[in-house]
Amino acid sequence: MNAAARFVSTVRGIGFRNVFNPYSDRCIVYDKVEAPSSRSAILNAILGAASSQGIHSIWIGRDLGHRGGRRTGLALTDDVHVAAHAARWGIETRRCTKGLPIKERTAAITWSMLDEIKLPVFLWNVFPFHPHEPGLPFTNRSHSASEREVGEEILAELLMLLRPERIIAIGGDAARCGERLAPGKCLKVRHPSYGGQAEFLRQMSDLYGTRCSEKLQPDLFGDSIRN
Repeated sequence: MNAAARFVSTVRGIGFRNVFNPYSDRCIVYDKVEAPSSRSAILNAILGAASSQGIHSIWIGRDLGHRGGRRTGLALTDDVHVAAHAARWGIETRRCTKGLPIKERTAAITWSMLDEIKLPVFLWNVFPFHPHEPGLPFTNRSHSASEREVGEEILAELLMLLRPERIIAIGGDAARCGERLAPGKCLKVRHPSYGGQAEFLRQMSDLYGTRCSEKLQPDLFGDSIRN
């Protein structure tokens, strides 16, 4: 078993109460039967490509949201962008969910920026699962301190595996984690939620030398803004 496969196996084996693990759990409402194994396979393929090709940056969010990563198993990525995410690593994939694709606002803003960047960027979260309120699987909550400890252990392993040149923390929670794991090497940018879209795009454009015009209409992406 190679390093990428061992990493995915570790992630698959983690479980918490009131947390959806997209690599081992199946949503009976939206997921196809093979969804957990498919999400694990695509993560393994992307991670394998990233570790062999090398990456420039890793972007770190907080945790998976119910409209985004819960469905795709990919950080900062919703149904609409899952194929584009895989294609950046030379991989083809199909959605793991049934019905119409669901849009997620943070994912849309993030991918408007990624579309302008040709460098290899890997996406992850401090807590790489979907924490939700008890009995309410389609809600979002912040991960707990004990959950964060496990998430940071996973992220530390990922950083050792990928060795990015640049670590970009999206939002305060991600920045605090990044500073603990890589003191002095983590750059913080504004999270695009709660009015932060313009500043996020400007900061990312400055970091990568791009010109990403603000053409998004927030109402098109629903009201979930966490990923």
